[in-house]
Amino acid sequence: MKVTVYTQPSCQPCKAVKRWLDRRGITYQAVDVTESPTDLEAIKALGYNSVPVTVVNYGDAETELHWQGLVVDHMTKYIAQKAA
Repeated sequence: MKVTVYTQPSCQPCKAVKRWLDRRGITYQAVDVTESPTDLEAIKALGYNSVPVTVVNYGDAETELHWQGLVVDHMTKYIAQKAA
């Protein structure tokens, strides 16, 4: 499982997502979209216009999940339970 969190500086919801993952010992990659126009375009292509966007990949594109914001239900179901 690979978890990527798309963020930007001074984004409180972004910090909350990363804090949630950190507290559970879940490894993730944080990507600052203000430093990566390619990644900004990638999340826009998924239909998102703001961050945080969390992408969870289980190894193939068909099982990739993504959502915007701090969605604890999704994070628990698709990340924490799988990491346990």
